[in-house]
Parts: sequence; structure tokens; C-alpha cells
Amino acid sequence: MRRIPALVTLAVVLCAAAATRAEPRTPEPYVFAWPFLSPEKMKPRGGSSQGADVKLALEPSEDWQRLQQPGLSKQARDRAAILAMAGDYRTSFDFLETLLFEAGAEPARPYRSWGTERVYVVENRPDFVSLQHVMVMFVVYEGGERQGPFVQKHWRQDWQYEPNALLEYRGFQRWQQRRIRLVERRGVWSQTVYQVDDSPRYASTGSWRHTPQASVWSGGEAWRPLPRREHTVRTDYQVLAGRNRHTVLSTGWVHEQDNLKLVVEETQSAVTGRRAREVGVNRYERLDGFDFSAGDAYWRATGPFWQRVREGWAARVADGPLVHVAGQCEDEPAFVHFFRAASRLADGEDFPPEAQQAEVDRILDCLIAAG
Repeated sequence: MRRIPALVTLAVVLCAAAATRAEPRTPEPYVFAWPFLSPEKMKPRGGSSQGADVKLALEPSEDWQRLQQPGLSKQARDRAAILAMAGDYRTSFDFLETLLFEAGAEPARPYRSWGTERVYVVENRPDFVSLQHVMVMFVVYEGGERQGPFVQKHWRQDWQYEPNALLEYRGFQRWQQRRIRLVERRGVWSQTVYQVDDSPRYASTGSWRHTPQASVWSGGEAWRPLPRREHTVRTDYQVLAGRNRHTVLSTGWVHEQDNLKLVVEETQSAVTGRRAREVGVNRYERLDGFDFSAGDAYWRATGPFWQRVREGWAARVADGPLVHVAGQCEDEPAFVHFFRAASRLADGEDFPPEAQQAEVDRILDCLIAAG
């Protein structure tokens, strides 16, 4: 197993990993919505390396079949739809600005990347499900040389039935707990998304709808920090306000985003302008027979450490109504510290639980401040 070094910036890590392709290179497909701009201006950014061949699953998954069982309660069927997002996938990520608010502005280049990842069920209770994404990549170079696997802990999504509160982003690396009234939470699920270091990203509530062909969850608008595909290249807006739709199908699922790029004033978090509207389509196509054993080995070795990280974040976020999360600790991005510690376990180093906890506390105390 080969892991991508923690000291490499995450933008490079995810670009290199998620950009591999499972088929030989072909001409770029048509990008809709801007037919009068030159193809060069609309050439998608992201990676272009080639990945190992994959085989897509064509038969309905067992999770899908459980979702279709007659007689399930609404809550149980909702939970079955969430659990059906676990599994092995070829993933694709596409983002395109479709509307510009300023006269004379030109759209940013679209973004496109690709990856292979396994989604693990971390927790599973009647009213709560936690799903952890872990990428496992094989890269094929010119001449046919194959390298890998490269393993990368990716994002996490937590689902809570009828949540009492929601952790909302307020801009400028600040998060705030908002209580939810009973009338608002009845029958709904919240989805809270966390970044690769388990720091919070965004959360919203919504309801599931089920048909024989698909189960669909539609969330309300949620503010979030700039995504990593943007924060290294954009300084003209501060908040991405997005609405998400998850559609679970018999052989995978699709995550659609409708995003607004907002200019936000820091003191009162007031919106002072809008740059663009963006559409995002992330497809998860179920795989058959792909070798994710390196991801399993990594998660077995590091899972207890990452549980400590999750619990540490949760305890500190719950301490106060407004929490500020620093982007760096000791002049390094937060994820570098966590990945470095996790790599000690993945490498088989003797790293006792009490020492793991002390390291988690040290990093979080460096990153988190109230107010």
C-alpha cells in the first residue's frame, strides 16, 4: 500500500488522485451553457492522468434491494436509502458556472475530476448514520506502468433523524449551532458534511421521497467555506451557498449541487454581492471487483484514531454557540497534522491510545477558539 504523503498540499493530493481516468484518453466532451466562448476558455481544469480499468456493476445492489422491501416505516426506508450510499464507486466531479451577476464578467473554467473510492459505514443506528469516504487510486503511466494503490481519507457525511440543532457556517471560518424547532424537524434528516480532517463543512435538513426507481433527498440552502478546488484560485468571494440533492439509484447515486458564490462582509456576515451561480454533478457509479483492500487496511489501522478526532471536534464545537476554526496550526494546514499522526498507525508504529489522544487534543487546541 502506498499513501500520498501528508505534507503534500491537499489541493495537489486530491487533484492527482481524483483526476485519474478508467478509460483511455478521449477528446473532452462538450461543456454546455457557454457556446460562444472559445473552447480554450472553457477547457475543464483538474487532472488528466489515466487510472486502472474498472468494471461497473450492472445489477441492483443488495442495499438497493433492502431499500425496496415492502412494509418498511418511513424512517426505516429513509435510513435504508442512506445506507445504500455505502459501497465501492467510480466517482466523477463536475462543476460549471451557469450564471454571472456582473456585466462583462466571464465564467471561470469548469472543474472536472475523477476517482475510485469506498464508502464505509462508520456508525449505524435507527436515527443516525455516518458514512466515511476513502479513496484508493491506481495510476497508469505512459508505456503501461501501473503504480499504486494510493490511499487518501476523503470526506464524511453524517445523517441525523429529527435533529435538535444544526451546525451552520457563518463565514470567515466560523460555525454556529442553531436550534431547530420541533415543527421544523419532524420527519426530516439532517446531513452534515465534514472535510478530510473531520472539521465541519456544511449542514442542512431535508426530506426523503421514495419511488420504485429512485430515493431522493433534497436539502435546504447551506453556507460553506470555499471548496479546495476554489480557495487556491479565487479571492473574489467568501461563501458558497448551496442546495444539495442526493438521488439513490439501483447501481449508484448522484449528488447534485446548486451553488451561489457570495461576497460576505466579515463583521455581521452580511451578503454584499453575488458573483455567480454554479451547478455541480457528482456521480457515484457502483463498481464490481475493484481492489479496495489497501483502503480496508488503512481504515483498520487508523479508524480508532479518526474516531478520537471526530469525538474531539464534536466536544469542542458543542462547547459554545460560535466557534472559530483556524486554517493552520504551527504554519501547516490542519489536515497535515492529523494525516501525519494517522500515518504512524498505518505504518505499524507503536502509538499508544493515550499518546494518540494527547496528539488529537494538541492539534484541536491549536485550531479551535470560541467567539
